[in-house]
Amino acid sequence: MANYFSILLVVVTLASGLIWLADALMFAPKRKEKIAVAQANTGLDESAMGKLAEEPYLVDTAKQIFPVIAFVLVLRSFLYEPFQIPSGSMMPTLLVGDFILVEKFAYGIKDPVWRSKMIETGDPKRGDIVVFKYPEDPTLDYIKRVVGLPGDTVVYRNKQVFIKPACDSADKCEPMKPVDVEFANRGEFYQNMYPLERFHEQLGSVDHDILRNPSLRINPEAYFTQPGTEQDEWIVPEGQYFVMGDNRDNSRDSRFWGFVPDANLVGKAVAIWISFEFDRAPSSWVPSWIPTGVRFERVGGIE
Repeated sequence: MANYFSILLVVVTLASGLIWLADALMFAPKRKEKIAVAQANTGLDESAMGKLAEEPYLVDTAKQIFPVIAFVLVLRSFLYEPFQIPSGSMMPTLLVGDFILVEKFAYGIKDPVWRSKMIETGDPKRGDIVVFKYPEDPTLDYIKRVVGLPGDTVVYRNKQVFIKPACDSADKCEPMKPVDVEFANRGEFYQNMYPLERFHEQLGSVDHDILRNPSLRINPEAYFTQPGTEQDEWIVPEGQYFVMGDNRDNSRDSRFWGFVPDANLVGKAVAIWISFEFDRAPSSWVPSWIPTGVRFERVGGIE
């Protein structure tokens, strides 16, 4: 849907701009010429002159919407795009009802239609929260946290992430080691009425929180399998990334479907600009999509 909207923006911008340009080059001079001839021959009053000078409805509309649509196109395609968090896979970092801003130029400037990279601006870092086109269905936008970079070996075992960073020389390679975690609390969040455990996790230079469900065990046979590795081990290919949700036992991520190609990256989530609550009883007559409150305390940057 987001890609269709981008295409629609491009089409409307081009159409309105071309109409305005065609009028300015071909039709506006002819209208001025008619007015000059009419003034010289008949001495028309102001009312009649106004009718002669009046622009066609299509031209007038194009002139009014072109600057606005062009501004939106540039802002949304190359700078920042708003997204809504639809699920709890990134809890506790992002909640359902959070509206975030995604920095579109963080990982390269791409054209808004074919999404081919025109200018290199940087690569994802470990710990970044990224929005990307879901590899199994590129019409869907997903949001997860980058865990593995190209060349890394990632292991997820007993709810613990292990990473062996990519290296070129065997003498300088870092060993496989667990990502640092520290228990924070239990019972702040629930999954199917079961209290979740909250941990502080240090992923690269990013300190953030994750959730675990100690009652849930995921069978490694459900994981994405990569030839030459264990069921719970993955080697990240060049130009791709391994991503996971912060709500580790309630996230469908790279563990289950594989890697995110660089071409699928949309941008980096950088801020929450508004956050709504939708805490309404199922029996309420008010539609569920109407917010019950605003979480102003959540507005700001994203860790």
